[in-house]
Amino acid sequence: MADSVTSQAPSLRRLVPRIFSRAARHADLTRLINTVRLNHPRGDMAIVERAYAVADEKHRGQKRQSGEPYITHPLAVAQILAELGLGPRAIAAALLHDTVEDTGYPLEELRAEFGDEVALLVDGVTKLDKVKYGESAQAETVRKMIVAMSKDIRVLVIKLADRLHNARTWGFVPPEKAKKKATETLEIYAPLAHRLGIQTIKSELEDLSFAVLHPKIYNEIDSLVKQRTPQREQYVQNVIDDVNRDLHELRIRGTVVGRPKQLYSVYQKMVVRGREFDDIYDLIGIRVIVGTVRDCYAVLGSIHARWRPLPGRFKDYIATPKFNLYRSLHTTVIGPGGRTVEIQIRTQEMHQQAEFGVAAHWKYKERMAGGKVDPKALDTDMAWLARISDWESETKDPGEFLDSLRFEIGAKDVYVFTPKGKVIGLPAGATPVDFAYAVHTEIGHRTMGAKVNGRLVPLESTLNSGDVVEVFTSKNPDASPSQDWLTFVKSTRARNKIRGWFTKERRDEAIEQGKDAIARAMRRHHLPLQRLKDSLQDVADLMHYEDVSALYAAVGEGHVSTQSVLEKVASLVQTSEESSTEQVELPPTVSQRRPRGGDSGVLVRGADDILVKLAKCCTPVPGDQIVGFITRGSGVSVHRADCTNVASLRSDPARMIDVTWAPTTKSVFLVQIQVEALDRAGLLSDVTRVLTEHHVNILSATVSTTKERLALSRFVFEMGDAVHLDRVLNAVRRIDAVYDVYRVTSS
Repeated sequence: MADSVTSQAPSLRRLVPRIFSRAARHADLTRLINTVRLNHPRGDMAIVERAYAVADEKHRGQKRQSGEPYITHPLAVAQILAELGLGPRAIAAALLHDTVEDTGYPLEELRAEFGDEVALLVDGVTKLDKVKYGESAQAETVRKMIVAMSKDIRVLVIKLADRLHNARTWGFVPPEKAKKKATETLEIYAPLAHRLGIQTIKSELEDLSFAVLHPKIYNEIDSLVKQRTPQREQYVQNVIDDVNRDLHELRIRGTVVGRPKQLYSVYQKMVVRGREFDDIYDLIGIRVIVGTVRDCYAVLGSIHARWRPLPGRFKDYIATPKFNLYRSLHTTVIGPGGRTVEIQIRTQEMHQQAEFGVAAHWKYKERMAGGKVDPKALDTDMAWLARISDWESETKDPGEFLDSLRFEIGAKDVYVFTPKGKVIGLPAGATPVDFAYAVHTEIGHRTMGAKVNGRLVPLESTLNSGDVVEVFTSKNPDASPSQDWLTFVKSTRARNKIRGWFTKERRDEAIEQGKDAIARAMRRHHLPLQRLKDSLQDVADLMHYEDVSALYAAVGEGHVSTQSVLEKVASLVQTSEESSTEQVELPPTVSQRRPRGGDSGVLVRGADDILVKLAKCCTPVPGDQIVGFITRGSGVSVHRADCTNVASLRSDPARMIDVTWAPTTKSVFLVQIQVEALDRAGLLSDVTRVLTEHHVNILSATVSTTKERLALSRFVFEMGDAVHLDRVLNAVRRIDAVYDVYRVTSS
């Protein structure tokens, strides 16, 4: 982005003063305790005071980039949480949330002083060591937060408050760092706030990030909004007066207010959806807050009697709440003068839930339990939390984890019903297979058909909210998922479960193949089968495999040769039985015939003791036709017979020499492959995951995307067995959106 924060500083200071202002000095301990006491009159204020004293002592001497004492930051974060209604222990954790990370205050000492609950919250928001985790530190830190969130949702609420206060002071951060943080906020933290239903934090995070990333556009939209505000406010007031008259006639007490317009929301509709500003801003929104659910429906009826509703624009989120517990009635009507008016109708409790989301829900739970809350209190209410924590444990690659998280928190949900009436939340575009895996993994694996609303449908059919879904499962105990399902399932859970099944199946097959290969090799060389098998665990330990099954799998997948395993087995047996007259002898291997030549796997005819190098221009591997060329001072260079450089080498026939393949267990070959695919989110992480699953050691990678949205990726890696290459290519070819993968044999 060309715009910088500093270039627009004068106008931005006026438009978004929070970004460039220091923390409010009046946000002191007294105000904090008063706010907490307002929501929790019987709460333990002593723990808040002790936490502040420790935080103040540990952060003493530290400064924010704004020049303020560091303690102003945890104090401001705690104030945000207090206004959301969180209890004393969460406030104490907010005050202490940076002490473990920034001051060397040991977590165990904190646990001893403040208890397990506060320690869990602090540890959940503490960043991991960047030096230890390298480039994946940020992904692993988010993963750690998700794990902690599954135990206690307040971890995420504290992290959101921490990010919000940092966002308010981005004006003191270098522009590039501010942009990076703003991008991360829009991709991860604002959607998470939306998922938790905390609209106040979500809206402010989006507007602050928008101001940093696109200051000129932010300035322009803000100017357009202000120009039209007087006329719009007059129209909104007329609508409010009409609705108030209806409330009076119905004898219903309520409050009618205009809904504020969020600048980032206007930007999204203009740029992403291609709408004109006047079309967006002419859309009037009001909110009606009444006492009971019965009043909500009564007000809805009176509004529809006054103005004609737009077909298809009525949503009843009271009967069917959203994924984040949001409840309200939404309707759009043709108001005075033919202008479109959006109306939300809700109770005061629903309004608190809409603004503060899970925080309001948590406050209610705390009050009902006398200050003690079951950490799993929300599990039954917010199924998406369980979904996220479930696939988090199944996703090993950090890049894939972040891609999945962005998809999961950004995807819209549909709500379908089981035949018994249980509501199941699924991502938009979900299919009966996604539904089956959401119910239970085994049901997903054994799915063979589905009914939607009583009619048989294909498994790839898209589900809509309100559908009643029934799946049919196979009674065959060997029933299994189809790899084709990966092309249409939408949920991360279903995708991970299907991939996990095939990974396990491939491993089981590889174990059997490896076991048979070792047994055949032992019989072929007339070796004592049972005695050597007893040493395989020691060989597995020696070769750094978890157990004998992992060793069998490595042999079956071609990562280790049977010859290498037999050599190590024989060596161990002979060492343990030095006094025995019976010696285990193996046939001579190629490596014993070749004193030199390194690990090239190539023999030079008539000259065993000579340096051999495989050419990097064509990276030959066993099975390729090869030629040798005597270089000056660097031994023999081996090329593929069809290498583009061979033609020029043949101009000096005296230096051409015959070579043959003679790979050993230590031979390693360079291979370059090209992957061609339709560009999509998570493609690179899927490819690298498959290569990692096949124990490929990637040396380098180049990735590019064409204007036609085609992704071209090249990988260079080491390989010990040519058969292994075919397995790798076949595995990559099965990845969703990959339409071709092949070995590159010339530069």
